[in-house]
This record gives sequence, C-alpha cells and structure tokens, in this order.
Amino acid sequence: MNKRSPMAFIFLTVFIDLLGAGIVLPLLPYYVKIIEQSESAALAENRAIIVGLLAASFSLMQFLCAPVLGALSDRFGRRPVLLISLLGTGISYIVFGLADRLLGFGAAAVLAVLFGARILDGITGGNISTAQAYIADITTPENRAKGMGMIGAAFGLGFMLGPALGGLLSGISLEAPAFAAAALALANVAFGYFMLPESLPAEQRIAVPLAKMNPLARLSGVLSNQAIRPLLAGVFMLNLAFAGMQSNFAVYSDARFGFGPRENAFIFAFIGLMAVIMQGFLIRRLVPRFGEMRLAVVGLALMAVAFTLIALAPQPWTLYPIMGLLAAGSGMATPSLTSLISRRVAPQAQGATLGGTQALNSLTMVLGPLLAGALFDVLGLQAPYFVGGLLVAGALVLIGIAVRASAPAVVSTGMPSLSPEVE
Repeated sequence: MNKRSPMAFIFLTVFIDLLGAGIVLPLLPYYVKIIEQSESAALAENRAIIVGLLAASFSLMQFLCAPVLGALSDRFGRRPVLLISLLGTGISYIVFGLADRLLGFGAAAVLAVLFGARILDGITGGNISTAQAYIADITTPENRAKGMGMIGAAFGLGFMLGPALGGLLSGISLEAPAFAAAALALANVAFGYFMLPESLPAEQRIAVPLAKMNPLARLSGVLSNQAIRPLLAGVFMLNLAFAGMQSNFAVYSDARFGFGPRENAFIFAFIGLMAVIMQGFLIRRLVPRFGEMRLAVVGLALMAVAFTLIALAPQPWTLYPIMGLLAAGSGMATPSLTSLISRRVAPQAQGATLGGTQALNSLTMVLGPLLAGALFDVLGLQAPYFVGGLLVAGALVLIGIAVRASAPAVVSTGMPSLSPEVE
C-alpha cells in the first residue's frame, strides 16, 4: 500500500486539476449571464470578453507560477508544494461556488470573487511539473516513461470526465460542480498528508536562481532556434485557435442554440473522449503507417474545416460530428508536430525545447480566450470560428514551408541549462 500510495496521489492530483478545470470552464458563461440579467445590460454586450478574461486570468497565473512551484519543490521538497497547491485548488473551488451568493452586493462584487477564485486556482494549479518531478524521483529510468504516461492518462481522463460531471451536477445547482471539485481536492489533501512520503532527500535540495523561475526565459530560448521557429509559429497559431474555442464555445452555443451547462458539458466530454481515443490508441498505429508529416498536414486540414463548420452549424446535433472532426484533427496534428520539433534539435536540448514549447502553448491559453471574446463581442458570434479556421489554415501553410525548407536536421537551441523540474 505504501509503495502504491505516492503514485495514486500523483494520479489523483493531476486528475483533479483537469477535472476541476473541465467542470468550471463550461459554467463560466452562465455565472456571467446571471450577473447581467440581475443588474447590468452593459455586461450583456461584453459577456464573451468577460468569460475570456476569466479563462485567461487562470491561464496567465498558471503560466507565471508553474516554474516557481517547480523551483520551490527543488528547495523545500515535493511533498509540501504538492499538498499546499492542492489545498489552494480546493479553496479556490469553494470561493468560486460561493460567488453567486454575492449578487445582493452587485455585479462588481461577484466578478471580483470569480476572478479571485480563478487567479488562486491558476497560482496553485501549476503543479504538474512538480508532479512530474516526483515521478522522476521515485522511478528508475526504465520505468520512468510508464510513470509519465500515468500523468498523461490522468490528464486526459480528467479533461474528459470533468465537463460531464459538471453538466450532471449543474442540474442540482450552478455551484454544485464547484463544491464537488473542492471536496475531491480536499479529500486528496487528506490522503496525501497521511500517505505521501517526501521523494527528494534534504541533501539533494537546491536553491534555484530567480532567473530560472522566469517563464519568458524558456520562450526566448526556444524562439532563438531558427530551425524550429516556423514550426513553433504554426503550433502557436493552432493552439491560439483551439484555446479560443475552448473558452468561447459555451457562450457561442448558448447564443446560437440556447445550450445550457448540461448540453455544453456533454459536448466537451465528447471532445475529451475523442481526444483520448485518438491520442491514447489510434495515433501509435497511424504514425508508422503514414508518418508524422502527413498526419500533421491531414490533422490541420481537418481542424481548419471543423472550425469553419462550427460557425456554419445549422442544427444543434451537427455540433457532435463537427467536434468529433475537430478532436480527431487535433489528435493527429498535436503529437505529430511535437515530434517534428523534437527531431530538429540536439538530444541534449530536448528537455529545454519541449519545456519552451509548453510555455508557448501556455501563452496561447492566455491570448486565445481574449482574442475569441473580443471577436465575438465586436464582430459577431461566428467570428471566433471563422478566424480560428484561418489561423489553423495559416499554421498548415507555415508548417508545410518549414518541412520543405533545407534546415539542418539537428540544431542545438543554445538555451541556458534548466532543471528538469522547471522545464
């Protein structure tokens, strides 16, 4: 039991992080809708951008704080960082669930509490790098890939089940999903307090310089590599479109088809299921047969078509096959592009390059919701999806040019050395 407890705790921590995010994301527009109906017509004109700001505030804090949590775990140990961050996540969900109780104090009070909850969750939710470091501490090199794969499975499972659970619990009340996520997080804190040993011995702990806690350092380093810069630009455009869709879709489906939290939750769960099937089972069979480049091209083409079809969807039921197409395209393109980037850098630069790529993806989770919200409120409800289709089509062109260019196969990033935990 003692040998299995750390792995179970790490699995549950990553699962709860993604479960909570999946529970909350489809509910954000309905919290804002309650505020606008009760007080302010001006909010109705800017609902999409407010939802985008709520989503972006979480992602921004996660982007800034993930390397800090990793560095703190190097200095003070993995156990306290994991337990405190999970406790903060649980508290953030409680605060989020209580937000609508403040309607009597006005829209500003409710929005302040919602933003405070999302910011707190972003600060404490960037603990996946610490969870990865814990796995690295307790596994042998031969078993490490299996341990990291467990984190990936928890990630996908949480994203898939979170929206479905949020939709079901929203039938009880709008705040019930947030309280359920809080209960899971706090229960895992109790489990970890009694069952989770420290994985990093005191003699191996180090004080990480402030420079290595700077998330922008990872970005500047990876962007300096000309061999992968066009690929990174394509990945940025792809994820910018996808992040905008994730944050804005519930606003769009409510305005276009009258979807409530339950209907949107099942759509998101369907996307998660398709992603798990594609990335967990099919991609490993498709790569040897077709190659990464072909899969990246086909995946991007499918995504570009799917974004356009979302804007043109004639009936609510058509969103399911369209979203299936989008998830299938993403499941082909994303891992294939990651592999293509990895092939173009030296072996000793793999960790820094992939860490920088992840930082770039995190940045799109900040900018994508803001872009989609602004397009929705200014140009109309279909605009984020037409623009998303153009962004993905642009990514397809960039990546096609990059692969055909005569760049050297292996190029060092020239980045400063980073600890694995910070990467």
